[in-house]
Parts: sequence; C-alpha cells; structure tokens
Amino acid sequence: MPEPTGRALGDFLRSRRERLTPEAVGLPPRQRRRAPGLRREDVAERAGIGIDWYVRLEQGRAVSPSPATIDALAGALCLDETEHAHLRTLAHRPALPAFTRERAPEGSVRLLRGLGRPAYLTGRRWDVLAANDAAEELFTGLDRLPPGDRNVLVYLLLTPMARDVFGAGWAAQARHATAQFRAAYDLWAPDAAFTALADRLRRGCPEFGRWWTRHDVARGGAGGKVLHGRAFDYATFQANEDPGLRLTVYTPR
Repeated sequence: MPEPTGRALGDFLRSRRERLTPEAVGLPPRQRRRAPGLRREDVAERAGIGIDWYVRLEQGRAVSPSPATIDALAGALCLDETEHAHLRTLAHRPALPAFTRERAPEGSVRLLRGLGRPAYLTGRRWDVLAANDAAEELFTGLDRLPPGDRNVLVYLLLTPMARDVFGAGWAAQARHATAQFRAAYDLWAPDAAFTALADRLRRGCPEFGRWWTRHDVARGGAGGKVLHGRAFDYATFQANEDPGLRLTVYTPR
C-alpha cells in the first residue's frame, strides 16, 4: 500500500503551485517563462525550507515533513482550509487494507425505509449501499443500474438520466463531486478499486477528465441542490456502525 508520502502528495503540491501566479503572492511578474505558476524555488523560499527538500516532496520521494513544514507549505501555496487538511492527510496517511465494497448495516437499512424523505447510504468509494423508494424516485434511473454500478459517481457522470435530473446545475454538481472523490482517491490509490473507477469515469465523461487533472478537493456535509427543477436541502451523517459510511437525506424546501 502507499508510503506515508508519495505520488499523491507530490501531484497535489505541484497542482497548487502551478495554479498560482507570481503577482498573486506579491512577486514581480517574470517574462519568457513557459511553465505555469510559481517556481519551486519561490515556494521553498516562501515556506522557509530548502529547495532540495521541496523538490523531493514534489517528486514523491521518501521524506516525512513535520506538521510545521506542512503548515508553512499551506501558507506558501495559499491553501484554503479543506486543501490544508488534505495536505496534512497526504503527508501522514495511514496504510490501508485492500478496499472491499461495504455492506449496509441492517439498522441503517431499517432507518432508510422508515424515513419519509429521500435518503441513501454510501461507502468510502461512493457506492450506493442502500436507498429508499423516495430516493430511487427522485434520482431517476438509479434503481435500473446493475448492482455493481450503483455508485454516485457512475450515476452522476455516466448516465444521461442524471443530466436530466440535475438540469442546468449538472456541471456544478458533477465538478463538486469530482473534487470530493479526489480527496478519497488520494487517500486510497493505488488501490485497484479506486483506480479502476477513476479510469472508467475518465473514459466515459470528458468533463471528468478535465476536472480531474486540476486536483481540486472538496468536503461533503450539507447544502442545496436543484433536482427536477425543485430545490432540496441535503445533510450527511456518519453511520455509528461504520464511520466510513454516510447517510444522506434530502428535504424539499
């Protein structure tokens, strides 16, 4: 499984560096520079670390940055709170067992069936482990997917039904979901279950491929969506039986 630091950490650092311009951080503009963003030397200087050390981090070589170094890099790269937390996770991520698709706990399934509003339970890879009738009615076509394809990302990015359900808001929702999946993917890759899903999404959805290369990350939680032209609020909760499972409930406004 992945080392404490590695390719995911290096790719994330490079993506954050390349999105910044010298002007954005108070440096004079540079002429005739083909590579986008800041130079590695700029980041190292802003973070107060050696350039060789920073290069090794971007190359994914076996180094173990301290929490203070991670915080300094977050400041140098102008990371927001979510990106800062992601950088910490990548720098000291634990060794994980091979991924296996979870099973919905019986208690959670009974809860889903008793709710009077759309709700579903998802796992770490965004597999839909259970959904009530109201959710299957709201997300048209979800119940027609083969069991192995009952996955939020497969539904959202690869089925024409999802584009109809989300309408004009599809691109914004799909891009946000891609950023949320990136955060989980960076933790689990190179697990085959995650890499195979990402490859499938890249082949089947051109927009996903463009968003994926940006290495943006996002958190879940609560918010609003427009489905079938109607506004819904949603909230997400951890399952007591397994903190990696998430219960998402939708309430019409």
